[in-house]
Amino acid sequence: MKIAVFVGSLRPESINRQLARAVQALAPADWTFEPVALDDLPLYSQTQDAAPPAASTRLKQQIEAADALLFVTPEYNRSIPGVLKNAIDIASRPYGKNSFAGKPAGVLGASIGAMGTAMAQQHLRNVLSYLDVPLLRQPEAYIHFRDGLVDADGRVTDEGTRAFLTRWVAAWVAFVTGSSPTA
Repeated sequence: MKIAVFVGSLRPESINRQLARAVQALAPADWTFEPVALDDLPLYSQTQDAAPPAASTRLKQQIEAADALLFVTPEYNRSIPGVLKNAIDIASRPYGKNSFAGKPAGVLGASIGAMGTAMAQQHLRNVLSYLDVPLLRQPEAYIHFRDGLVDADGRVTDEGTRAFLTRWVAAWVAFVTGSSPTA
């Protein structure tokens, strides 16, 4: 199973990038996770639809080659980061050439705040639903991130959080594969 991973932060050591590594560490060993680069994408403009820049073409091809999607988003001002929305806009255009259509996805996120990324995830889910992306609905995952929660190898150090993420990953794997959860 090939998974395209969207992390809505450009920071190399963002807590959401760490969370994406933790999900990968909990996923089946034969699943491959390919990070989707967002930092080289131009701002979307409909004028690029006829002749898209190379980075936009690469983005669409990476999504189309994936079996499923993983979105790990921070929350910026109660919504998704602009860089993530820009990537979604690029990959869903031009009209009739939506690279996301039919790709099953999981959405989660981490924040140092107690509410996690609830608002950002709701906004992201609205956008992805419109783009015909089947989404894991339950369980939802709003991770309250603390220093050291994920180690350098992607292992979750807190037992309760690890158990919760293990259940989330099992539900997501079952959703993507059409099987029943085993954990």
